[in-house]
Amino acid sequence: MSSDHHTPTKDPPDHPSSTSNHHKQPLPPPQPQPQQPLSRYESQKRRDWNTFIQYLKSQNPPLMMSQFDYTHVLSFLRYLDQFGKTKVHHQACVFFGQPDPPGPCTCPLRQAWGSLDALIGRLRAAYEEHGGGSPETNPFANGSIRVHLREVRESQAKARGIPYRKKKRRKTKNDVVVVKKEVANSSNHNQSST
Repeated sequence: MSSDHHTPTKDPPDHPSSTSNHHKQPLPPPQPQPQQPLSRYESQKRRDWNTFIQYLKSQNPPLMMSQFDYTHVLSFLRYLDQFGKTKVHHQACVFFGQPDPPGPCTCPLRQAWGSLDALIGRLRAAYEEHGGGSPETNPFANGSIRVHLREVRESQAKARGIPYRKKKRRKTKNDVVVVKKEVANSSNHNQSST
């Protein structure tokens, strides 16, 4: 009859875990430190890059990273619209231009402009990290992509009736001090010149 029970054996004297360590043995090389967990941004960038590469592979014929250009990026953005959650009203819709429509309509759901803008930023960085080449040749930084994003932003703002306004940069204490110094200096200058 076989037994699964294992009886412990005593370590030989020269084994590193032995209590009687008469012979000094060299320590094994230190193990590499486990990698720090990726930040939320880095994780999202990796997921976005993998999704884009999968999209390229699903094309007919499949595309390699070295074969795509900005037109493929634009088609990827349009492809993503089918997974969007932002209602974008058509001009013919009775709710066009209303920020809070009172009822449902058949207008499509799209990717929000802000999501697409952030996605392009992450993909632009990922492309350069994966040996895509110089920033000047980066398809994600192509002018056509910027034009497309601007058009999406404007059309979504009109459809929802909410104009897009660029956020104003908040002034820091240093900015205020500099402004005050300049005002103080200019008023001193004006007094001395009169």
